[in-house]
Amino acid sequence: MKIDFSRTLGFVSQESIDAYQAITEQNNMALDLKTGKGNDFLGWVNLPSSIDEPTLADIEETAGRLKAKNIDILVVIGIGGSYLGAKAVIDALSDSFASFRPKNNPLVVFAGQNIGEDYLYELRDLLKTKEYALIVISKSGTTTEPAIAFRLLKQDIEVRYGRQESRERIIAITDESKGALRKLANTEGYKTYVIPDDVGGRYSVLTPVGLVAIAVAGFNIRELVRGAVEMEKSTSAGISFDNNPAAHYAAVRNELYRKGYLIEILVNYNPKLHYFAEWWKQLYGESEGKEGKGVFPASVDFTSDLHSMGQYIQEGERKLFETVISVENPDRELTIPSDQENLDGLNFLAGKRIDEVNKMAELGTAIAHVDGGVPNIRITVEKLDEYNLGQLIYFFEKACGISGYTLGVNPFDQPGVEAYKKNMFALLEKPGFEAETKAIKSRL
Repeated sequence: MKIDFSRTLGFVSQESIDAYQAITEQNNMALDLKTGKGNDFLGWVNLPSSIDEPTLADIEETAGRLKAKNIDILVVIGIGGSYLGAKAVIDALSDSFASFRPKNNPLVVFAGQNIGEDYLYELRDLLKTKEYALIVISKSGTTTEPAIAFRLLKQDIEVRYGRQESRERIIAITDESKGALRKLANTEGYKTYVIPDDVGGRYSVLTPVGLVAIAVAGFNIRELVRGAVEMEKSTSAGISFDNNPAAHYAAVRNELYRKGYLIEILVNYNPKLHYFAEWWKQLYGESEGKEGKGVFPASVDFTSDLHSMGQYIQEGERKLFETVISVENPDRELTIPSDQENLDGLNFLAGKRIDEVNKMAELGTAIAHVDGGVPNIRITVEKLDEYNLGQLIYFFEKACGISGYTLGVNPFDQPGVEAYKKNMFALLEKPGFEAETKAIKSRL
């Protein structure tokens, strides 16, 4: 992985970036030593290097056992970090049209990430005609969205296969010893994996929360972990500021924020990275958006969104900067043919690869946006594979921790997330919320 900050210079100075050396090194040390804010949720810091062979082998065995049942679909039930990490990796590695092709591995779909009635109805209707299994992910087992989905799908799978066979088709990823899902899993005898107490949801993709589904989808979790281990080494507290990409990224984005650039847009030129950006948005939005502070994380898929958001980015409010993920080598090769009539005027492109056109669109856009007042950070990975995704995941996680500490917030809590839940429970007249129900209804 390579990172280029040169197109931020002119908006911020090299001297101002270098001035963050001491604070970012200090904050990186606080992460590694687990002495900073939220230090009870820093298990992710040395997670990649702590994943051992028995853990990987056990996950692979579980994936093999489910696939031996010839399942067509694996339904992963979870919300937030309990689904976005796996979704990001699986989408990035999958054939873009996998759902329409003959399958060597199950198709992974998701539930419990919304409360859409049509979505759940249509999913249940689909599953009536498919062989399937479930992974349910919840620390407590009572989070509203996944709990509703699991209640419905658990009932369906038991009717379809019987209770005993259903136990073989349900994997529970939950707390080690407490909570409603742990109690149910112990009673029913589900295969279980533990969500570590010291790893928050948005940092959990390299735990069984993400790894089990990724393995069932047929991807190499060992290479994913290997990439993360390499980045863990490259961003550790012993690495100097000049050689630490996570510390540099944290410094540049904090200096841009200080200069009034309040919005960061994560840009990709490969549509397979759409959900990687969704994962990134949760990581940074939930980690930094508190105490009236924080860069607002947004994302675009280029070149598609150049025809919708491009105008605003080029000439709108000058409060945003871009971070571009560029993939050097696509998996496939496709060249543009010559056309005798050349009615579209594109014969000048004949013989060129599609990716060359894409790369020139990327370069042309970067120059135009910088000229238009948008600082640009470019992150380059060799290709979209497990190893490089593992690197990217850990890079963004480590940079987020350093950046949050540099901003002066606790990057590992999310107190604001509870506000909507309290209002929803009050409106639904949940037992125990009588006073809140009365108060909120008086406002309607």
